[in-house]
Amino acid sequence: MSISSIHTVVCRPVSVKKLGAPARLSARRSRVGEWRGASTLSGARPLVFAFAKAKQKGESVEDRASPIEDQLADDDEPFVHFDERDFAGTASVPVYVMLPLGVIDMNSEVVEPEVLLDQLRTLKSVNVDGVMVDCWWGIVESHTPQVYNWSGYKKLFDMIRHLGLKLQVVMSFHECGGNVGDDVHIQLPEWVREIGQTNPDIYFTDRAGMRNSECLTWGIDKQRVLRGRTALEVYFDYMRSFRVEFDEFFEDKIITEIEVGLGPCGELRYPSYPAQHGWKYPGIGEFQCYDKYLMKSLKEAAEVRGHSFWGRGPDNTESYNSTPHGTGFFRDGGDYASYYGRFFLNWYSRVLIDHGDRVLSMANLAFEGNSIAAKLSGIHWWYKTASHAAELTAGFYNPSNRDGYGPIAAMLKKHDAALNFTCVELRTLDQHEDFPEALADPEGLVWQVLNAAWDANIPVASENALPCYDREGYNKILENAKPLNDPDGRHLSCFTYLRLNTTLLESQNFVEFERFVKRMHGEAVSDLGLLPRTQETKLE
Repeated sequence: MSISSIHTVVCRPVSVKKLGAPARLSARRSRVGEWRGASTLSGARPLVFAFAKAKQKGESVEDRASPIEDQLADDDEPFVHFDERDFAGTASVPVYVMLPLGVIDMNSEVVEPEVLLDQLRTLKSVNVDGVMVDCWWGIVESHTPQVYNWSGYKKLFDMIRHLGLKLQVVMSFHECGGNVGDDVHIQLPEWVREIGQTNPDIYFTDRAGMRNSECLTWGIDKQRVLRGRTALEVYFDYMRSFRVEFDEFFEDKIITEIEVGLGPCGELRYPSYPAQHGWKYPGIGEFQCYDKYLMKSLKEAAEVRGHSFWGRGPDNTESYNSTPHGTGFFRDGGDYASYYGRFFLNWYSRVLIDHGDRVLSMANLAFEGNSIAAKLSGIHWWYKTASHAAELTAGFYNPSNRDGYGPIAAMLKKHDAALNFTCVELRTLDQHEDFPEALADPEGLVWQVLNAAWDANIPVASENALPCYDREGYNKILENAKPLNDPDGRHLSCFTYLRLNTTLLESQNFVEFERFVKRMHGEAVSDLGLLPRTQETKLE
């Protein structure tokens, strides 16, 4: 998920008190890849619910206005009052901000450095802890194997260090472009694409034979098909080059974490819902195991099991945009729960876990005890069905009667790797209002994944899945970051905001963001429970 690269001058660092009048507050999430403006009245929902509960209890409400009407009766009132949890004195959770995808161009130069420096100063002015940067394989090792050009990243990292900001760095072994919000196109290295022209099986492949060049199939992790190297060796050489090149940033603790890219969008998942192949939300996606290397692995697993005829992918999963109940495999009581279905899904998910295991082993060798992390995507649609079809095609074997995230957390624990999870800002109620047929439950999914990680005793970080500028979204992030009355005092190890752009730096949006950062840091805010009134908050 991504937002556009920035090419215009925006706010210089200023005191929040000097920022202009309130602008539109909400950018309410509706579905994957979309966001739309919504009334700031949504921030006062607790009052609406309180009024409804009073009616349900039979309390007299005829002689009084609703709480919302009470608050809105006087147009001179600058704020709407609503219930809001106080996070003052709670544990401090560091806040990082992702930089634009195209901050470094294909010539390995910083794009519009003066503009970027202004924006970084603005972030620093509200005590943001640091920034996250993608280090693109397709830029650094673009033309020749094992010839790395880190020059642009050196300049960028120096800018960040001089401002006193910390760095999270992503080893981005995937293509940029074709996903929700991608505004730049950064392909895999040219020499890799040349190999793909003669051997397209280096890419993930669906049942119809369509290739996905976003990243390399995990089937070649141990195959010497990349100019004499395996994919694992290629990843290790790249990471080791980075570690040597930026040694001083590690020694000075400027780089606090390396997030290791493990699949499409840098996430540990199969590319099961590619927009370039026509997928649209909330389609179930398709299995991506039909390259010759993964098919060989499947056939070998079937032979070991003693059922060689199981060495094939399921033939009744339909297409990318199908619904679970429209397929023979994913419907309630479908083949996903059969002997064959369980065998296939066990194999499919094990390939995912084994890939993460192998690459993180290489990462620990390359980074010599520095903190590493892996990112999981929040596939929340169809979560309220028995099969959890969208999760299954992405490689998460998590039907309603099985925990698919515990084994992943255990693998991460083996490598002392943190888990970075998405979609902490999404509310299940919003998903049901906007796309009820998707049977989505982001809150249920977040709770399951966070607890799987905490039970494995690994650090858990998170990020928002879609743009977030409103208090309702920030409050949801805070609730997940610091669970109320948790007996063990568990909380997120850090939060990374997606992503730096001109909209975030607009007047009232940035006021809300600064307020959010303070609360993540455990600081008090003076306007607790007060939502700025705009024209949109007035009842029609």
